[in-house]
Amino acid sequence: METAINNDVPGIVAECGGTCACATCHVYVAPEWASKIGQPTPQEDGMLECVMDRHDNSRLSCQIELTDDMDGMVVRLPESQL
Repeated sequence: METAINNDVPGIVAECGGTCACATCHVYVAPEWASKIGQPTPQEDGMLECVMDRHDNSRLSCQIELTDDMDGMVVRLPESQL
């Protein structure tokens, strides 16, 4: 999420600033990257229940801790965060 905000990526609102309290940084993670990011926490899963178009690969970008082996990871944005 911070990387998206710092690079003015349109579509990432991030109203809560990364505290897992708003779900406005919802992304779809490409399936081949799922093993790198792990499963959502119960708190994140609860917030994902609030998003409009949740998929199996939905995540909140503020809850994905980036590591060097995620270089090149592909995520897509939903049509709307609200």
